[in-house]
Amino acid sequence: MSFVLPPPAIPSIAVTGAVGRFAVHRIYCVGRNYEEHAKEMGHTGREPPFFFMKPADAVLAADAGQAVDMPYPALTSNLHHEVELVVAIGIGGSNIRAADAHRHIYGYAVGLDMTRRDLQNDMKKQGRPWCIGKGFEHSAPIGPITPAAQVPGVEAADIALTVNGTGRQRSSVAKLIWNIAETIEQLSVAWTLQPGDLIFTGTPEGVGAVVRGDVLYATVEGLEPLTVRVV
Repeated sequence: MSFVLPPPAIPSIAVTGAVGRFAVHRIYCVGRNYEEHAKEMGHTGREPPFFFMKPADAVLAADAGQAVDMPYPALTSNLHHEVELVVAIGIGGSNIRAADAHRHIYGYAVGLDMTRRDLQNDMKKQGRPWCIGKGFEHSAPIGPITPAAQVPGVEAADIALTVNGTGRQRSSVAKLIWNIAETIEQLSVAWTLQPGDLIFTGTPEGVGAVVRGDVLYATVEGLEPLTVRVV
């Protein structure tokens, strides 16, 4: 097969203990999936899950033990951090039952759903889609993926973020409103999941702004940490 233009590079992520990399197909994100974060955003309760997407090439992949630079994006003066557990799908499918969801998971990683909050809020007020607030270049920093068998307790892992050494976010994956299996079940009704898909499962409370020069350190217990420098 030939192309009229050179095809773009495939976004990919390092895998712990492996030479090969995880090729990214799609990026799904779950909104307001921790109760305290929902409250700080003006919402309460266990509402039905909703999803938004980032382009695959929004991935900003960091190798193990290495920091990655994130350019401060255009059009915003209120760039927010949102630390999240990321689920990497290894086996696709649709209408997946929660009881079977674990069979579809390849592994897990620490990610950041970086958000141009001012642009997102402006779009919300106008009743317009807020892709511009979420789906920009480098908006999905992510650390190496750890195969699922190596992190059996991830459903109750601690999750945290510091900025310049000061704690901003801290919680437990156990506090997800819709847990990992339930999220996969709900997501697979609307889309046919594919190998290479990533699911950003939601962020706990404590989101806030960062500026150029800040260093973000994101962790989920049992996974490779993620260090991001805003430049």
